[in-house]
Amino acid sequence: MIYSNMTVQKALQFNMIILFVCSIMIGFSACKAQGPNSTSADGSEQFFGEKIDPSKSQSLDQVISELETTDEVETKIKGTVTSVCKKKGCWMTVESETGEEIFVKFKDYGFFMPLACEGQQVVMRGKAYTEITSVDELRHYAEDEGKSEEEIQKITEPLKELKFMSDGVVLYSKDK
Repeated sequence: MIYSNMTVQKALQFNMIILFVCSIMIGFSACKAQGPNSTSADGSEQFFGEKIDPSKSQSLDQVISELETTDEVETKIKGTVTSVCKKKGCWMTVESETGEEIFVKFKDYGFFMPLACEGQQVVMRGKAYTEITSVDELRHYAEDEGKSEEEIQKITEPLKELKFMSDGVVLYSKDK
């Protein structure tokens, strides 16, 4: 069967519209904040990413000591969330009992944390390491955190910082 040029052109336009709509839908679903994979029976723990056993976790201070003699440490760290990406929860900073902070990302962008988890306790499993963060990346994170343009422009130097790539996080309820 032979199609006229008009029919082929309409079919191509229809296919382009379908591809565009599908792209938009995928984009919106990728940016949506995700909830926990599971919650403990009593509701005191929420699990994000791979479900992990929070026992035998180290303090961030212990991990910092280990990083003085090695490039990276595979471990579980406990601490308090001090900030989180305000756009979708794609990163967070966690503080130790002595005030040391570590910047946390999530393996393969596979899960996000709740936008309002600041002040809550976490245990996270993954890899700790140090890395130089560029000015552009630091400004991007400041923007994600909701900082003012004036604060963002004050960022003019790269920063050597502690980082953590997590494959699983336990978030404890605020009353625990």
